[in-house]
Amino acid sequence: MDIDWIYGLIGGALIGTGGAVYLLGNGRIMGASGIIGGVVDGSGRSNMAERVLFLAGMVLVPLLLSFTVQRPDTHVTSNVWALVAAGLLVGVGTRIANGCTSGHGVCGISRLSLRGIVATVFYILAGGLSIVFFRHILGWI
Repeated sequence: MDIDWIYGLIGGALIGTGGAVYLLGNGRIMGASGIIGGVVDGSGRSNMAERVLFLAGMVLVPLLLSFTVQRPDTHVTSNVWALVAAGLLVGVGTRIANGCTSGHGVCGISRLSLRGIVATVFYILAGGLSIVFFRHILGWI
């Protein structure tokens, strides 16, 4: 039996633990888009060091782990334009929804936030429809 699912389980547990630690330690939601947005637009000046350390950890920890842990095959497309478009659409979606998967999906649902639950339902539906459209109808990915 293939056990690649264990990577998702471990990753999910780590993200959930990180969200709980962030909330308990700072009293704020661990929404990555909000943390990045505060760095980019300067609205997070009061806690800029915390934001930068969080973002550095998001980049450096996977980079360090890539030297010791075999990366699973993700089946990501080699179409660079599809990746760029996907990244831009995710960015626009996080602005429209006032949050991202970590803020709404992980932290919002765990707090039983109606806004987080509704946002999560809609971004899961949008992701599913995007796969149907871009992979199965257009054949781009």
